Amino acid sequence: MNQLTFLGVSRRLLKKKPLILACLHAVIFALVFWFAFFIRSDFQVDASMALLSLRTVCGVVAIKVAIFYWLGQCHVSWRRISFNDLTSLIWAATLSMLVLISIESLILTSGRFGAFARVPRSVFVLDWAGTVMAFGGIRTLWRSIRDELRPLLTSMPVRTALIVGADEAGELLARNLTSATNSQYFIAGFLDDDPALLHSRIAGLTVLGTVVDAGREVERRRIDEVMVPSGCLNGQRFRKLLENCTKAGAQVKVMPAIDELLMGKDNTLHVKPRPVEIKDLLRREPVKLDDAAVRRLIEDNTVLVTGAGGSIGSEICRQVLRFQPKQLLLVERGENALFLLEQEFCRYEPRPPFEPLIADVTDEARMDQIMATYRPAVIFHAAAHKHVPMMESNPAEAIKNNCIGTQILARLADKHGVRDFVMISTDKAVNPTSVMGCSKLIAERFVQALSAESKTKFLVVRFGNVLASNGSVVPIFQEQIRLGGPITITHPDIARYFMMIPEASQLVLQAAAMGRGGEIFVLDMGESVKIIDLARDLISLSGLGEHDIDIVFTGLRPGEKLYEELYFDDEQRVPTNHPKVFCAMHRPTTLAAAETLLDELASVIEESPEVVKSRLRDCVAEYGSHALEEAASTSIRKAHAK
Repeated sequence: MNQLTFLGVSRRLLKKKPLILACLHAVIFALVFWFAFFIRSDFQVDASMALLSLRTVCGVVAIKVAIFYWLGQCHVSWRRISFNDLTSLIWAATLSMLVLISIESLILTSGRFGAFARVPRSVFVLDWAGTVMAFGGIRTLWRSIRDELRPLLTSMPVRTALIVGADEAGELLARNLTSATNSQYFIAGFLDDDPALLHSRIAGLTVLGTVVDAGREVERRRIDEVMVPSGCLNGQRFRKLLENCTKAGAQVKVMPAIDELLMGKDNTLHVKPRPVEIKDLLRREPVKLDDAAVRRLIEDNTVLVTGAGGSIGSEICRQVLRFQPKQLLLVERGENALFLLEQEFCRYEPRPPFEPLIADVTDEARMDQIMATYRPAVIFHAAAHKHVPMMESNPAEAIKNNCIGTQILARLADKHGVRDFVMISTDKAVNPTSVMGCSKLIAERFVQALSAESKTKFLVVRFGNVLASNGSVVPIFQEQIRLGGPITITHPDIARYFMMIPEASQLVLQAAAMGRGGEIFVLDMGESVKIIDLARDLISLSGLGEHDIDIVFTGLRPGEKLYEELYFDDEQRVPTNHPKVFCAMHRPTTLAAAETLLDELASVIEESPEVVKSRLRDCVAEYGSHALEEAASTSIRKAHAK
């Protein structure tokens, strides 16, 4: 038989599968019904009872087959039997028993079918119990044998694995990996830190110990892989788990979160573990939003996001769409980035209400037209030049885009009665040593000053680096590793704060929801990360040793700081009602002073970079000399030269 013929026969059998199962049900129903008579008669059936069972079995079987087929019991997949299927079986058996008893009581007592009326009620009860036990046992046994013997019968190489987390997500993943036809895994058990679960059995698997015990269990049971559901461990615990498992000889793989799982053609979840990524090692506790407050901010309102094609801007757009805005305006001057975001949102079902708008925030006429046409209620201003070394070479562009662009947009928001205006700022605005940081500080102060004289609620959200954003160190390091090195780091002590892009964007929405106007909200960035440690982690995750890729120190670049700060010395850190959002109490600038500063800078943007930077130092006291950073950079260059 050739392959096409075989496939044709298989398809015909699949179409007839419910009928085949219905016939199988009929045979088992008959056997169970007869067996109920035997139990009722204590296995001593006289001739009259035997004749009664033979005369009534066809009617009983026909009724039960009809009910079971109608309730879908002849369509249940035995290889994927679940608790819900067993519950449905009990309901089907119960309904069958009630129908049979009702027929006997209400219809057949007339005497026309008197033989059937003499069936003892206890036989129907025993038949119900036998039906549940027979089908429940057969289905469960079929799946159990299949799951247990699959690793022995498969031709694929089988890998022994542990799953971290015995919660609902871990249980679902364990069941999928155990029962999937093409799975190459044999699950040895769970690891979970809940002491109440220790040594208990979940989904037929034992909770063997805590996450700290991973290394010991790997060695003891010869585990090939330890699987960690995405997001269940913070960065510090994940790092320790990775270290222990690697030493014990096991790989660590990350299982996708439930919403990342792919649904196959057979409506089953297809789980594909992925390698550990740097975001797993830097992961923090998941953000808990006040969804009600954010929904009040967004729902049924027109929301405008500038810089919508960027890392933060695009993620803010994704988060905004969760809360059903009336319309989402994607403002971006880069057509390629805007096109990709548009294509992504067009794939959503149902298609969300959004409008891609190519525009530059420094183009006042275009932005005024957009405001007048769409009348946004909320603006998230994420458009900015962010690359520190590039802005050192092009300071006028930083002033035009980050300062004057913000001034134009904020003025138009006030003019058109925008309800909420949220400016995205950076930790580099604190005691700035770079043109980029200084430009964001100036924008912060203008927005604060305008807030005092406007009905629009203006506020600032300040945070540090976001992991894997456009131009961040992670993709740069990954490309350097791919090319065989070296990895270039400016200084061995340089450190930065990092957040995940979704976390930062969610907290921006949270801050916007709690703002009353004029605040500077600062996101909790956790502990700073040394860049050299980040590089070593990426080397390790690439499957290489520390000696396989060179790390070269090149010296601090112009405007670069060793350490970033989140607050000025005269700013007071005040907690809010969200544990990861703080407010920086400050001395506000007057609007007249902020306008004068911007006019002063606007007068020199046609001048040379040296003139622009000199005027910045004259106008912004905090933008002082960075002698310490330059000295450190010089010492590194000298050491490297030797």
